[in-house]
Amino acid sequence: MMTTPDLDELLARMSWSDKLAQLQIIWRRDEGDALALARGGIGALFWPQSAERANALQRAAVEDSPHGIPLLIGLDVVHGQFTIFPTPLAQAASFDVSVAEADARVSAAEARSGGVTWTFSPMVDVTRDPRWGRVVEGFGEDPFLVSAFGAAKVRAYQGEDMGSSGAIAACLKHFVAYGAAEAGRDYNTTDVSWRRLRETCLPPFRAGVEAGAASVMAAFTSLNGTPMHAHRRLLTDVLDGEYGFDGVVVGDAEGVAQLVAHGVAADEPEAVARALAAGLDVVMGGSELTRDGVALLEPSAVDAARIDDAVLRVLRVKSALGLFEDPYADPAAELTAPSPQTLERAQWAAERCMVLLKNDGGLLPMPDAPRRILLTGPYAASRDHLGAWVQHFGAEAGTLDDALRVQFPRATWTTAPGTGFLDPSEVDIARAAELARENDLVIVAVGEPSSISGEASSRSDIRLPGDQERLIHAIADTGVPFIVLLATGRPLVVEDWIERAPSVLLTWHLGTRGPEAIARVLAGAVDPGGRVPMTFPRAVGQIPIHHDHENTGRPAQTGGSLAVERWDVGLQGPNNLDDYYTSKFLDLERGPRFAFGHGLSYTRFRLEDDALEASSISVARLRGGERLIVSATVRNVGDREGDDVVFVYLADPVATIAQPVRRLRGFRRVTLEAGATVRVEFELGWDELGFWDDDSSYVVESGELIITVTDGTDATPLTLLVTE
Repeated sequence: MMTTPDLDELLARMSWSDKLAQLQIIWRRDEGDALALARGGIGALFWPQSAERANALQRAAVEDSPHGIPLLIGLDVVHGQFTIFPTPLAQAASFDVSVAEADARVSAAEARSGGVTWTFSPMVDVTRDPRWGRVVEGFGEDPFLVSAFGAAKVRAYQGEDMGSSGAIAACLKHFVAYGAAEAGRDYNTTDVSWRRLRETCLPPFRAGVEAGAASVMAAFTSLNGTPMHAHRRLLTDVLDGEYGFDGVVVGDAEGVAQLVAHGVAADEPEAVARALAAGLDVVMGGSELTRDGVALLEPSAVDAARIDDAVLRVLRVKSALGLFEDPYADPAAELTAPSPQTLERAQWAAERCMVLLKNDGGLLPMPDAPRRILLTGPYAASRDHLGAWVQHFGAEAGTLDDALRVQFPRATWTTAPGTGFLDPSEVDIARAAELARENDLVIVAVGEPSSISGEASSRSDIRLPGDQERLIHAIADTGVPFIVLLATGRPLVVEDWIERAPSVLLTWHLGTRGPEAIARVLAGAVDPGGRVPMTFPRAVGQIPIHHDHENTGRPAQTGGSLAVERWDVGLQGPNNLDDYYTSKFLDLERGPRFAFGHGLSYTRFRLEDDALEASSISVARLRGGERLIVSATVRNVGDREGDDVVFVYLADPVATIAQPVRRLRGFRRVTLEAGATVRVEFELGWDELGFWDDDSSYVVESGELIITVTDGTDATPLTLLVTE
């Protein structure tokens, strides 16, 4: 057993080129090249896909490199290594952070067993443009929600002891505002005010740092003219200076070299120097920083103290992972496939993530009865349930066809493709409609294939691709009752067909056990208790659209569906202007199709006895750490067990800076038997009741605040007076 050296003494023994070598991670397919890099003292490599090969790399680094420093071995373990869980956006729909924790714990154990020590997850970009393909990797549009899920996942990846066999180093990405790329086009420019950064983009990173994240990844994008890989104000002044982050800041793939394409560096050496000086610690990809003992940069290119700081950050993470004591994985204990226990956790997680968007006529849940059912659509017999950012060795899912036949053995099943994901399908659509007339019920399984969400998968048109909308209309024209299963990696525009579909279950991409989970929800064995974590727009022209928008001087009053009423919880004050001259689209109903927090249940709930423990509190008491409790009773008034999600929203009707119509300040998911009640409580204090001003100062102002406890149906505003 080795021991951890004194890191300062180790640093003092290292040459300039030795130090630079520690500040890079490179992917090499050729095993010989990877071994040569390890012997040369590189700081990190990507996983070579087995414990045996990972150990060979570690052995080369420990036994043959100049200082015997073990490697960080990285991999994108985003929502599963072998056991694939629902995508992160789907996890957010659960409004239950234990779902994200289950994913991270299983993923960490599987990955670490093979020698992976560092994952580039979670993504905590707040995302408000569903055209951007990477919304699937994040936790939705709300900074409070994203913060909660991101911090939970960090804690679960890293565990109480990052050196344990089931823990890996987490990485918060992409710092910062990557999710605000113009037009939702990946890698595109971002231009965000400092106040919006403070209110929306930065809070999840701060929460992740407070949760102990070992690393942070810089965004590909430029922000307000400065590429994030060279943004000293944010990488050093905010992340290090304000948040006290002492972990590793890593670049994204070739992100440092791309400073040349951004036009802020003349060549790669200048790009590397600028990035390191700004506060980046590890360069991902690009030219080798040290080759055969020769450094890419001269010592005069970057301040020596900055390089020493970066190297110490890398060494501290390696120490925390226990790599100096034991850098090797045990090949005999390597996990290379899911176990019954991990599959059970993945299915439980998948069952928590589905959202019942519509259920007109009560088609759901489905009884297991002797009737004829047609299953059609591109997802009917597809195994494409894993979602974006899954490695090729992730465990394959089954099919809906198989899962539904097992769940409903008394039904007589017919399966027909109806249409492909992307291709025209005149004959298949006609055949599906013909078969529908011969059946008592139709299940139409449609959606995006996994390949068109994720990185570099922005879409200008976010309707169902191919002929899938035509298939839904063809089935609707038959008059046979039907249910739509909607699998997607992003919110979609569904206006063309949504009014014709009686029941719609949002199934996302649910992972290895997705089909089995869907079957159980359809059967009513599980209540679909999820809620929408990211707004579904009525049209692309509404984007960006999110629940915590600011009011305008001329808010529109036209429209008025239930979804719109939820959307405007917290909107204060009358509008005395003629409604023509108000903020709206002339050709579109006001509000989204499905608002943030929307979701139905197989039962019904009522909120009772909403209360604030105090009607007033002073700014001084809040600054001193005092908190107050807002609470409500949730009652299941239906005839079956089900899940409800309770939200706490804050509105500030009169402030020195215009405030959002509402801000999420708490959520809790509860499961209740028929007739049962539970009291839910939320704490509010300084961090929840204030806002950031234009000078980057956080303030809590005196005045009246409106606090609303709601599950999307019942809502009783409560008034809190904040005094000087």
